[in-house]
Amino acid sequence: MKKHHIFLILGILFSCSLKSQVQQWLNYTNGDIVQALMVEGNFIWAGTSGGVVKIDAVTGETIFYNKGNSGLPDNRVISIAIDAQGNKWFGTTYGGVAKFDGLNWIVYNTSNSCLPENVVRSIAIDAQGNKWFGTGYFWGDNLGGGVARFDDITWTVYNSSNSGLPDDGVISIAIDTLGNKWFGTWDGGVAKFDDVNWNVYNTSNSGLPNNCVQSITIDSQGNKWFGTDGEGVAKFDDINWTNYNTYNSGLPDNYVHSIAIDNQGNKWIGTMNGGVAKFDNVDWNVYTSSNSGLPSSWVNSIAIDSHENKWFGTGDLWYETFNGGIARFDNVNWTVYNSSNSELPDNRIPSIATDAQGNMWFGTSYGDGGVTRFDGVDWTVYNTGNSGLPGNDVGPIAIDAQGDKWFGIGMKGVVRFDNVNWTVYNTSNSGMPANAVGDIAIDLQGNKWIGTWSGVAKFDDVTWTVYNTSNSGLPDDWVTVIAIDDQGNKWFGTWDGVARFDGENWTVYNSSTTGFQLDVIYSIAADNQGNKWFGTGNGVARFDDVNWTFYDCSNSGIPCGRVNSIGIDAEGNKWFGTGDAYNPYYPSPGNGVAKFDGTTWTVYNGENSGLPVNDVMSICIDVQGNKWFGTSGGVGIFNENGVTVGIKEEVLPAACDFSIYPNPSIDLITIEGFQTGTIAIFNSTGKLVKRDQLSGATTLIDIRHLTSGIYFIKMQVENTTMVKRLIKL
Repeated sequence: MKKHHIFLILGILFSCSLKSQVQQWLNYTNGDIVQALMVEGNFIWAGTSGGVVKIDAVTGETIFYNKGNSGLPDNRVISIAIDAQGNKWFGTTYGGVAKFDGLNWIVYNTSNSCLPENVVRSIAIDAQGNKWFGTGYFWGDNLGGGVARFDDITWTVYNSSNSGLPDDGVISIAIDTLGNKWFGTWDGGVAKFDDVNWNVYNTSNSGLPNNCVQSITIDSQGNKWFGTDGEGVAKFDDINWTNYNTYNSGLPDNYVHSIAIDNQGNKWIGTMNGGVAKFDNVDWNVYTSSNSGLPSSWVNSIAIDSHENKWFGTGDLWYETFNGGIARFDNVNWTVYNSSNSELPDNRIPSIATDAQGNMWFGTSYGDGGVTRFDGVDWTVYNTGNSGLPGNDVGPIAIDAQGDKWFGIGMKGVVRFDNVNWTVYNTSNSGMPANAVGDIAIDLQGNKWIGTWSGVAKFDDVTWTVYNTSNSGLPDDWVTVIAIDDQGNKWFGTWDGVARFDGENWTVYNSSTTGFQLDVIYSIAADNQGNKWFGTGNGVARFDDVNWTFYDCSNSGIPCGRVNSIGIDAEGNKWFGTGDAYNPYYPSPGNGVAKFDGTTWTVYNGENSGLPVNDVMSICIDVQGNKWFGTSGGVGIFNENGVTVGIKEEVLPAACDFSIYPNPSIDLITIEGFQTGTIAIFNSTGKLVKRDQLSGATTLIDIRHLTSGIYFIKMQVENTTMVKRLIKL
């Protein structure tokens, strides 16, 4: 009996140790908006809309860092600097600044330091090693921030109240050879600071043509070059001003986001929508996505390496088309580098579904989105250019018993995809009452229930039946969400409460009939106990067919705000996605995901987890228990026991079995069972991390370079493929 107790204790200890090693979060994002570039020897560091990318300029290999696999506090990285010790400093949109020494991450934000704002638009490091952070939120309103100086111990903040800084939105910084700091502001012009005195240059007292200064660069003669927001480039030699714009020069666009200067003194000027201009002080040459290898004519950042290669970070921020990336130009040839760790065409994911084969389907909104299928390894994007989709704004997704996918397409109706053919249903060719689709649900009889802003349409593949406020008990014609319970009742969420339809009778529940704030319904789910859960604009309501219980941030652990999505896992835990953002790069702060086990609430958000952003638009739970969260910043996947996507372990017959030991392992493993064949090791996301050949009856494999986590060893022997799990401690 004692032996059994000892084994149980050891098993528990090992299980806890393993749980601490596995990767619980994984992010898939679109990183096509590249706002920051920095050169470090043969490596390029890029700040993107999906995290940080490290590019080996020699081999082209990339390493991605995001909230799922690193200490990065925010996937939207908008500024980068590297200090003399090789530490990387990443400024983010909402997470403050992160220091990365190649192994460890330290985050500085408004909660744990004197950083005045968590939006860090610019970073510069002076000769004494002081870090200067330009802060200030400016999407619509400038909430203030100013400049923070950090000497690794003490913080000093300069703002418009305590210094000569003219504006608290500091979006660009440069330091000249005399140690003067030049700060470009959102609406106050340029400030020069010599550590004692301030001098301000603006449109009223100088030749600066615009008070919004997006970029600053200083040439070898000490001239300052200022990129402005709408009035081109200004050159300042400390006495005279010279302005270049689309009217008096070859500058292709007056909105200048970035400037860099090469060893020959050529100025490379990145513009908002005119590409990049090369200026040799006499002639102008313009490179755009139409006449060069630039992936986008919107150029946010420029860096020049020691070989005089020019690196351009591109991507359309204003129109949110996510069609940019990173390009290198060696003065002859262009090379484009992948800046995303997925092929998601857009970071806004309003819908997720999984089919019988385990493929994940993601609806994306706006821009060049469409719908994306992911089988765990490969991505397939369907859009208006390569499929029968009538629009790229893909909302709800439903999958029927035959495996056909049904997509709601913005204002363009519904599309059915049978994996070969596309069929569009709209008001012109069917009984659809409106082309704006809120949700789609499919009952056990195969009927499709389609919620629109003009009621609900039932479609049995032949006949259309429409229910609206004129001919049924629907309380409102704008049907936002649909769910079907175990008894076959249809639950319709509307802008005026909920309607239950049992096929004959309608029952309405809203603020008037329940006493709760039950007006606009954003999400519905039914659990195994028969409870219905309704996501509202300020919490969630549970209905057991008799009693109503309302949970909000005043009486429970659910975060305040709108509940967009609800998922229920195999253990009966409820997962609530909150938030209301639509802008992918500057979303309003949401509240994350709340898990409720019936007693305890657990909140996962951007501050305490690997959730990409706090605005959660959709939830899907797969058969492995992975929770897929569609956010306004990409896809976050969570599994308490370790995320496993892509490669799966197989149960092997004895004749095809092979052995791996020790397993778990820290450094070396031995493989036995076959003398010839190939070995491929994949991580839990399906990425190939090592390939080798069998070298006899036993093969020794070195795994010391692998990070801790779950891996899969795939062995190919002639026509037989075998897969086993490996745990790296």
